Amino acid sequence: MDQQYGYVRVSTREQNEERQMIAMQRFGLTEKQIVVEKQSGKDFERPKYQRLLKKIKPGDTLVIKSIDRLGRNYEEILEQWRLITKQKQADIIVLDMPLLDTRQGRDLTGVLISDIVLQLLSYVAQTEREFIRQRQAEGIEAARAKGIRFGRPRLDRPQGFEALRIQWVQGNISSRKAAAQLGISYQTFLRWAKEKTEPDGESPEKVLKEEIM
Repeated sequence: MDQQYGYVRVSTREQNEERQMIAMQRFGLTEKQIVVEKQSGKDFERPKYQRLLKKIKPGDTLVIKSIDRLGRNYEEILEQWRLITKQKQADIIVLDMPLLDTRQGRDLTGVLISDIVLQLLSYVAQTEREFIRQRQAEGIEAARAKGIRFGRPRLDRPQGFEALRIQWVQGNISSRKAAAQLGISYQTFLRWAKEKTEPDGESPEKVLKEEIM
């Protein structure tokens, strides 16, 4: 006998699943038919969902309130949709979107409509992500054109840096000792020394490298 299952998922233990449960019960499912999964946003292994997938047989029906219950993004949603409808040969009903109901004709029409709607949703989501990335890139470029810097603020050179840099260039002090006096790491001292020497065209006799003095 074909079975109907409801799957309810909330992303944190603090969220309330009541809204999804009410929708499932209005559809006609009992509590025994509904699987409720609570998990953190970082953990998406969904053990109860995986166990439910193993139970689903050809001809069974999975009911979810919204399409995003199947995955974190549309690539994952499409993968799960194909797994259930194609490999498992089961039906899916999305209560928030009546067009996503593969029961409406196991012939070509119902499945075709559902697939088209899914592909459209996936395209819209992917396009929106690309638009967001494009707007971010354009915003960053515009900000840089105005002289706005991104990343960590550049540290001011501590007092005494230039005198120690000259001593280091002349070989009178190691980078580690100079850095210790300035209260910075020797890697930072070397980087600053390199920034100072290269733009001015200076050619210190020694190569900038980690010193062991």
